[in-house]
Amino acid sequence: MIRALDKWLWSYVTRYRRKRVSGPVHVMIAICDHFEPLHDADKETALRRLAEWRKLYPDISSSFPGEDGVGPRHTFFYPVEQYMPELLTALEPVCEKTGSEVEVHLHHADSNADEMTEVLRKGVKDLSSHGFLSRDGKGNPAFGFVHGNWALDNSHPKGRHCGVSEELKVLKRAGCYADFTLPSAPSPCQTRTINSLYYAESTSRPKSHDHGIPVSAGETSSLRNLDDWLLMVQGPLGLNWQRRKLGLLPRIENADLTRANPPSLQRFRIWCDLGVHVRNRPDWLFVKLHTHGGIPENYGMLLGEPMQNFYKSVGWHAANGSRESYCIHYVTAREMVNLIHAAEDLQEGPPESFRNYLFKR
Repeated sequence: MIRALDKWLWSYVTRYRRKRVSGPVHVMIAICDHFEPLHDADKETALRRLAEWRKLYPDISSSFPGEDGVGPRHTFFYPVEQYMPELLTALEPVCEKTGSEVEVHLHHADSNADEMTEVLRKGVKDLSSHGFLSRDGKGNPAFGFVHGNWALDNSHPKGRHCGVSEELKVLKRAGCYADFTLPSAPSPCQTRTINSLYYAESTSRPKSHDHGIPVSAGETSSLRNLDDWLLMVQGPLGLNWQRRKLGLLPRIENADLTRANPPSLQRFRIWCDLGVHVRNRPDWLFVKLHTHGGIPENYGMLLGEPMQNFYKSVGWHAANGSRESYCIHYVTAREMVNLIHAAEDLQEGPPESFRNYLFKR
């Protein structure tokens, strides 16, 4: 069905509605960048693209601090099958100056569990050699993951772009602490579960993450240590009735930041209303956005006025909003997962106390 509406529209219409809270609402914003500087480019062109990030992004990050004084930061999900040491070296100062981080992105097709395990092993080693990635409580490498072409767990209806139907288990055993691929609409890989933080159990069937168990405060922490269960961190997905096609039909709001659809205060309100949160903790909202920031048409927006205007308007809205009192926190993917687990464990205190709760750089 067009735009994969058959996969998710019913869930959107019948979804759980977030309750308003009387106190401040803490909004954690993570920009998960499917970062592909080699897209339609050779190495020299990719290095020029990275030079733009080094030149412009540190000033942007320092100019718009959130509630706790931490400015915007990206999580660069770098495609490990395209590893070039020079590109990762060029990305190091961007992360050092802004607090941005690098995680694992992977495109693969017609693969199997053993092949994927080896690719992940090498990818983790390559990224770690630049000081990227994090460690779990036992000192083992840990990483967040984005699947190329959206086809996580062999979820494409025609079997394209993957081949591994036990991919969640492969990821978990390789050190993955969470998947950040979703939402994928309008791709047919989109799940029926939307606007959720949940644990999905790996099975022998494709798309085993179509459903799962919602992360719930005080109830689900035991699942995160099981090999067959992986945390799924979804971004908001819904309909934008203020941005219509042909003036009639609402457009899909899938949290994608592009030149054609840059972030705005109106979109921010939709993201918050869609209410991605740990159950029983509606005062902490998790807004996972995604973009493809390695290509000029998008990073021109991300490093230019549209993105800066968004940061300004969100800061103003947090201070002057009339419906709820918002506190904005800019986080990396790793920090977002740490905050999710802190809420799950019934931890009390300001969000900035839990940026390094379980997984540390």
